Amino acid sequence: MRIEPVKPRQRRLRGTAFRVAVLGGVGVVLFAVLFFRLWSLQVVTGDRYLAEANDNRTREIRVPAPRGRVLDRDGNVLVDNRTSMALQLDPLEIPSGAAERRKLLGSIAGVIGRSESWVRKRYRLEVKDNPPGSPITLIRDVGDDIVYYLQEHQADFPEVQINRVFVRRYPKDVRAAHLLGSVGEVTAEDLESPEGAGLQAGDTLGKAGIEQQYDGVLRGEPGLTRVQVDSRGRIKGQLESVTPEPGDSIRLTLDPDVQAAGESALLGIGLPGAFVALDVNDGEVLGMSSNPTFDPDIFTRPLTPRQANDLWDEDLGAPMFNRAIAGAYPVGSTYKPITAVAGLAAGKITPSTVVDDGGKITISDQTFTNAGSQAHGPVDLRRAIEVSSDVYFYSLGAQLNGGEQLQRWSSQFGIGRPTGIDLPGEAEGLLPTPEWRNKLFAAGETDRPWAIGDNVQLAIGQGDLQADPLQMATAYAALGNGGTVYKPRLVLQEEDSAGRVIREFEPEIERQIELDPAAREAIMDGLHAAAQQPDGTSYAVFGGFPVEVAGKTGTAERPPHGDQSWYVVLAPYPDPRVAVAVTVEQGGFGADTAAPVALQVLSAYFDRRAKAVSGGSGNVE
Repeated sequence: MRIEPVKPRQRRLRGTAFRVAVLGGVGVVLFAVLFFRLWSLQVVTGDRYLAEANDNRTREIRVPAPRGRVLDRDGNVLVDNRTSMALQLDPLEIPSGAAERRKLLGSIAGVIGRSESWVRKRYRLEVKDNPPGSPITLIRDVGDDIVYYLQEHQADFPEVQINRVFVRRYPKDVRAAHLLGSVGEVTAEDLESPEGAGLQAGDTLGKAGIEQQYDGVLRGEPGLTRVQVDSRGRIKGQLESVTPEPGDSIRLTLDPDVQAAGESALLGIGLPGAFVALDVNDGEVLGMSSNPTFDPDIFTRPLTPRQANDLWDEDLGAPMFNRAIAGAYPVGSTYKPITAVAGLAAGKITPSTVVDDGGKITISDQTFTNAGSQAHGPVDLRRAIEVSSDVYFYSLGAQLNGGEQLQRWSSQFGIGRPTGIDLPGEAEGLLPTPEWRNKLFAAGETDRPWAIGDNVQLAIGQGDLQADPLQMATAYAALGNGGTVYKPRLVLQEEDSAGRVIREFEPEIERQIELDPAAREAIMDGLHAAAQQPDGTSYAVFGGFPVEVAGKTGTAERPPHGDQSWYVVLAPYPDPRVAVAVTVEQGGFGADTAAPVALQVLSAYFDRRAKAVSGGSGNVE
């Protein structure tokens, strides 16, 4: 049988080839379609899509966080926030050419109703003071009519933005202005400092007072909004956002009644001065003010050069200067209790040591006299404080010369050193020592070395001594509580935006002074007699006050100015809770000017009023 060779199935092969040809043809067609589509996109319509892409850009807008509130100890709001519409220029959109820029600023001037010169000047100041890239704020609190106009004519003003910003609001007007401080836009210098970490151009920063000291607490965390805008800056839609976190609030130690009373009393005198009220047993600041004061609301808008200069103009009393923590004054006879502590501790006197006060005393060929040359006769320590015998303390100052006992005890009480209060700008004052003056003399900066007369003058709070009301209140508070020097503090607690307590601030002890109880009692007795016994120097003021007090007047010579008026008081006697220090520049006798201010402060603290008294033979000092 013959076997034929097997032949391939031609029909199946022809079908496979057909399918391959079809698929290949489809592929060629699809490739051709894709090719022509890409060619069309890039060549035919590329310009149109590029224009559309340029017309839709993404912009990130930094959303400021509202700062935390500042409250007094009773929860009354001293500082919170309000919103303000700010007219700002986008630095990226401002024309680079001078002519185009002048035209823009001129157009803006017409819209906001200001002169072109005012707008140009405002522009130059903002560019000078603020870091590169920050929004240029021309005006805040823009009216609704201007906002609506610019919205309707946005295409004509692509460089202009109307942004809602937070600014500080002060419900109590000028109350506690020096303590609260101010807020302002960051500068290039701020951004380079440690305090500027995390900040960007256009952000705000605490510039003074509590706002500066606790900026990290009050500031909060900014948010971010990402929007789509066209080439003219018009918003097309919002893409995403991060909500800002409000800053925490701060509750201060201030007693609202004490603060109001002190400010009112100083304002009524009309002279530069200051007062401080401290809790003797923990250092809390119950009240503090400096006069003249300023309106903190002025900082919610860009300052003019004149406004900025007026705040520090000495002819206007330098309203921004906080005399309570930075005033440098001789303190007069309010210093005598410190001298008494030093003399008792050094064994130079006892409470019963008697000095015959004939109205004057000669020490090292120099004669020193009492105020008005008045003679007080034989006086012991208590009587010397009561009638403010200069002769007694002149003698004690001379005895303390040479060993610097007076300087060491003064330093322990806080004279010549900062108290550490939680406020920026505190001065340390000056406690004169032999080393200090002899160094100046060696450098040719004074006409003589240290002499015994320097210690004699220091003993009655005169000479080169410089101190402020906070230092004196701190010193008397330590005397009143038995020797504990507390760091003065203004903050009770930190709270979140809902009012929940986050952190409480505890008292801080700076140091302990070893006070002999018997010595302290003698000094306190003398201070009590000075305030409320008929021979006391402030009996006319405190003789009718229903709360027992212990206080001392001071009238300090301050050439070429008039006499500096002082009063420092502890109450209630003999176990005080509050210390008040008052000073008034060119106020004359302490009993005439400073003591009545202290009386008003204590009247507010105890909610008691003094009765008028008659009689009294005390020398007014």
